[in-house]
Amino acid sequence: MKKADFTRRTFLKGSLAAAIICPLTADVSGFGEKGSFIPSPGQGVGSAPPMVGQVNGMPYRFLGKTGVKVSLLGVGGYHIGTIASPKEAVALIRTALDEGVNFLDNAWEYHNGQSEERMGKALQDGYRAKAFLMTKVCARNERGAMENLEDSLRRMKTDVIDLWQFHEVDFDNHPDMIFAKSGAIHAAIKAKEQGKIRFIGFTGHKAPHIHLKMLRMDFPWDAVQMPINILDAHYQSFARGVVPVLVERKIGVIAMKTAASGAIVRGTKVGATECLRYAMSLPVSVVVSGMDNKEMALRNIAATKAFNPMNEKEIFDLLARVRDVAGDGSLERFKTSADFDSEIHLNQH
Repeated sequence: MKKADFTRRTFLKGSLAAAIICPLTADVSGFGEKGSFIPSPGQGVGSAPPMVGQVNGMPYRFLGKTGVKVSLLGVGGYHIGTIASPKEAVALIRTALDEGVNFLDNAWEYHNGQSEERMGKALQDGYRAKAFLMTKVCARNERGAMENLEDSLRRMKTDVIDLWQFHEVDFDNHPDMIFAKSGAIHAAIKAKEQGKIRFIGFTGHKAPHIHLKMLRMDFPWDAVQMPINILDAHYQSFARGVVPVLVERKIGVIAMKTAASGAIVRGTKVGATECLRYAMSLPVSVVVSGMDNKEMALRNIAATKAFNPMNEKEIFDLLARVRDVAGDGSLERFKTSADFDSEIHLNQH
């Protein structure tokens, strides 16, 4: 296969960059600086995309410009591997699919492949047809990425993965590794040509400027995944710095860590349902939620089916409630520490 000739051609020109990055706030300086941000009730934070249908009461939105409809709520793959019983994990996934959820998240590394294997079992008996299946690749070179892909296909007992994303693009050298002459991006191109994947994206939880570096690569991304929560608006904000670029380019926005891995619920007076509603009120296609038992899944499903977008004043008031604890990133340790970094990706770095 002929290698693609990637350049760092800038897709944003002149003042357009500022126009795209500014909708959430007039001040986007210092992604990594301490500071606090609360939009005024007339500034706007970007509109939630329109619903484009529903299944069993579950609302759907388009995944960017792909034309694919995805459920507003997605099942997080990491937590599938934390459930003590494989049978319960399979039942949770099937319950979500029966309730209208179609977006399933996963990654090659989660629990040494157990999350993908459990998902593969859940997708038997006709359930694969109900799912939009996403998993993530960890290798940064072409050969390793192709091996990851074959593992994922085998574990999940499928011939095609709907969305394949580069996992944890969290360090400055990761984009360079992925787009190197023998980088993993070439595996993605080849796999798409072979019909083994449909769409290509990337994820990360550390810093908006890394996402922007990936977006400056000359590549037609289909989706991008990142933390979106009420703390994020105040510190190294993906919602302020990355989402407007994705909206402008019609790239699907996948939200994760809506409760900051539980830190918001533990450290503030904001509940999990409010966290979900906030993220769903922003310009996102799907909100991935880690659910480690069936009861939690049913609560999140019910909240999503009852969802109505927050207005600007509601968002203003909610962000104001966490202002004092959000400005230094101490509750978003996936941004400020190595606690959430995969050993695989730390070693690559």
